[in-house]
Amino acid sequence: MAAVADRAIAGQGTPEAQWLPWLAHQPMMEIDAAQLVPPGCRAVVVAPHPDDEVLAVGGLLAQLRALQRPMLIAAVTDGTASHPASIAWPPHRLAIERPLESRRAWQTLGLDVDRMTEVRRLGFDDGGLMRQRGPLARQIAALLRPRDVVFTTWRHDGHPDHEATGQACAAAAACVGVRLIEVPVWAWHWAAPGDARMPWQRAMRLALDAGAARAKREAVNAFASQLEHDPSTGAGPILRDTTVQRAQRPFEVFFS
Repeated sequence: MAAVADRAIAGQGTPEAQWLPWLAHQPMMEIDAAQLVPPGCRAVVVAPHPDDEVLAVGGLLAQLRALQRPMLIAAVTDGTASHPASIAWPPHRLAIERPLESRRAWQTLGLDVDRMTEVRRLGFDDGGLMRQRGPLARQIAALLRPRDVVFTTWRHDGHPDHEATGQACAAAAACVGVRLIEVPVWAWHWAAPGDARMPWQRAMRLALDAGAARAKREAVNAFASQLEHDPSTGAGPILRDTTVQRAQRPFEVFFS
């Protein structure tokens, strides 16, 4: 997996045994789903790849469903570059399977797709979003309404596609004049507690009720293509054990 500069995504990353005690004592702003997406507003989740929407805000999505908030989930790519040189998972198979995995995950979260939750597949090239930021920003802006709240991956997350999506969403949100909230996904992997590269002063913490936390854990299991070893290349799962463990937290962290 490619990474950006000093934010290397390699190995298992920083374990939860280090993150959880540290995060428990951080004076973050506590916020709930109704404050993040007030009545009359719509949540727009822009995911670089199918699965990022669940890893980033799966618990929030479950809570917004309980609040009957309208939602739009936009998948920027179909995740076809997750298994390079794989015979078991060639791009054409991933283009079919990964969006289906997201659909299964949304069902687990209780989302009412096509009624309260709109879905868009934007069709950009997986692994090439840095050079497509301008067109991506324009497509995202065209989807937005004045009272939307946009959730996407953090602009310094370490994965080039995550960073490009964050940058494009920032440009689109500024153009339309809507609120942008960024979510670290891979940053938990390369950063360590107290890492000065993380904007802790802008961090907000959303506590997940038991039902939302359970639904998120189960939703992650829908992404079988990302959780299995690849017999054709010998590569391990794309989602490491530490990534899955982070998705089991009883809270989510956002940057305002």
